[in-house]
Amino acid sequence: MSLQNTSIKVTHFIIGGFDTVKRPVAVGVVMLITYLLAVIANVLNIVFIIFDKRLHKPMYLLICNLAVVDLLYTSSTCPTMIGVLLAGVNTISYVDCFIQMCIFNWVEVMAFFALAFMAFDRLIAIIYPFQYHSYMTNTRTLVVTYILWVVSLGVSAVMPVTAATLPYCTSRMKYTFCDYPAVMRTTCVDPNFYFNIVSVMLFFILFFTFSFICLSYVVIAFFMKFSSNRDKTKMASTCVSHLIVVTCYYSPLFVLIVFTRVGVVLTLEERQGLLIGNILGPAVVNPFVYCFRTKEIKNKIFKIFTKNGI
Repeated sequence: MSLQNTSIKVTHFIIGGFDTVKRPVAVGVVMLITYLLAVIANVLNIVFIIFDKRLHKPMYLLICNLAVVDLLYTSSTCPTMIGVLLAGVNTISYVDCFIQMCIFNWVEVMAFFALAFMAFDRLIAIIYPFQYHSYMTNTRTLVVTYILWVVSLGVSAVMPVTAATLPYCTSRMKYTFCDYPAVMRTTCVDPNFYFNIVSVMLFFILFFTFSFICLSYVVIAFFMKFSSNRDKTKMASTCVSHLIVVTCYYSPLFVLIVFTRVGVVLTLEERQGLLIGNILGPAVVNPFVYCFRTKEIKNKIFKIFTKNGI
């Protein structure tokens, strides 16, 4: 039977990823609280940096960019999942599903580019401390950031464009939101070929960005070896925040990769749990890491609370 005869016209998708959850309301409440905390923290970070001219420096512009990434990353998916868990709204229109997939994949790719660019910023700051402000100007930082957003869009556009051209055999998804694997498994074709193409593309992005970050810190460690104890402490302080953020982003992905390589088969629920943790974890951790480890932002928060008598 041809695909034209078996395919259906999909106007909406049914989200079935939470069907096996025993306490959906409890899970939904936890996710809602975590999401609101992430949104508030990241919005405050963005507002602090935008409205304080003293923070208009390359490092803080990159922190602001990461906060935008985290905000979009969580907001593209969490409202849908929270709606399923708390309100029982388990359908999403075809157009909204593809918009969600586009934003999620776009921001996911941008997150890795943003972390690599932040590692480059720390590398220049430590290797060329006196020329840093000549090399890393606000204009150059913004231009490179805009270019990375455009490149990320171009890379991620492959996924929704591919999924939109295929026939669909079902409107029910086994996943918790509209990402590329979820939509592809509703099509009438064998998705493995398309998964392999995307996997190779994402592998190179992960390999390039993570290798660049590791290489940057190898060079930084080499320079710290010949520095005084005071300089070592200062260098380490500037890098710890970024390393914590990198760990939050890459750890869930590497857990999946390692488990797959050693033959550990994760259930769909376990994979979805890791994915949700990868979405919410960094968005909550990142703003607090930079608030409490970045002197200027921390001092500004303390001044606000002190001024209001809290």
